[in-house]
Amino acid sequence: MELNITRIKQDFDGILQFNQTPEKGWTRFSFSEEDKMARDYLIGELKKLGVAVGVDGIGNIRAKYGSNLNQPSIMIGSHIDTVKHGGRFDGLTGVLVALEMIRVFKEENIQLNRPIELICFSEEEGSNFGITMLGSKAITGKLTVEDLKEIKNPEGVSAYELAKGFGLEVDQLPAQILKQNEIDSMIELHIEQGAVLEHNGKSVGIVEAISGMSTYKITLKGDSNHAGTTPMEYRSDPMVGAAEIIASIQKAAKHRALPTTVATVGKIKAEPNVPNIIPQQVEFYVDIRDVQKKGIELVSMELEDMTKQVANEHRLTAIIEKIGSSEPVKLSSRLIKKMEECVQANNSEAIKLNSGAVHDVAMLKDVAEIGMVFIPSLAGKSHCPEEYTDFQDIKLGGDFLLNVVYTLATETQKV
Repeated sequence: MELNITRIKQDFDGILQFNQTPEKGWTRFSFSEEDKMARDYLIGELKKLGVAVGVDGIGNIRAKYGSNLNQPSIMIGSHIDTVKHGGRFDGLTGVLVALEMIRVFKEENIQLNRPIELICFSEEEGSNFGITMLGSKAITGKLTVEDLKEIKNPEGVSAYELAKGFGLEVDQLPAQILKQNEIDSMIELHIEQGAVLEHNGKSVGIVEAISGMSTYKITLKGDSNHAGTTPMEYRSDPMVGAAEIIASIQKAAKHRALPTTVATVGKIKAEPNVPNIIPQQVEFYVDIRDVQKKGIELVSMELEDMTKQVANEHRLTAIIEKIGSSEPVKLSSRLIKKMEECVQANNSEAIKLNSGAVHDVAMLKDVAEIGMVFIPSLAGKSHCPEEYTDFQDIKLGGDFLLNVVYTLATETQKV
């Protein structure tokens, strides 16, 4: 039993044509016209298989296959939305592998004790509202209908309004929240978005943990003045302070935290942002991640201490705001064991690794056992037009997941 990679390639071709920026990567935001056409393609292929398809109030697509539909399902899938000017494979690969798996189970007339359920999560990337995993957060009750009314895009349109305008019954969401024992397990296949698999020469990665993260906005306020006439000893320069703090963050993550800790400053803003004027104010954002909570805490404490120290030294006013956080997530030991058994049974190879990016599957940790399979990303590239995963790796990773799901769906009880 194996996946048909030719059909998967055809599915990629079918959906990749729906692209807002054909000259520069792939852009397919949730609730856009391109998203609608991609959804129509996916739903059409599922209906060809005679699978009943449902779409909830935030746009998550769910489709169950099997004879015992009242049993807890084995859920597989990912998302089809992209960042602006993104890549071909992020999210979409997991959905199309799930689609092909249902085709194979149907063609082979496999008798299942638990149904297989494809899920395509809505608004995973956060491209519309700056909040990631909107669909998986809504389906698990982490975001309410009232929350969706408050979440707005840069044009001031709320998630509630945008979803309603897309034809979704947002007010039905409370009745559609995943319940305990509704699904047995959820496994997401995804491109790694890193280079660990490639560097190790492996096509399959078994994910053990997904990083948690803390995001801070640091604002430093000083005294704006002329760049040529203000002596150095009289300055209150927030840019100098920002530079010292940013440098300290790198050192903290690399030398004073844990081997798995990472920290990044990817956005900075200066006012008035003129070459010959000392800035009045500097803002920058700090992204701290680790699969262990301690690593995040260590860098967070260093950030707070250093910010206060620098503010005092340079006569600055400092504001530290924590604007987002998520806990590290350990994936199911039972599912990891099943994956290892499948590796041994098929004389194949896989390595264990962690995910530095957050994924929809992590949001389901309170309602099901969760697992994740990685396949390689060329040079670790993702969220860019250069993102590439070889179709042979998609085939190997997909066949591996097929065996894992078959094992889970045909066993009589959890062991």
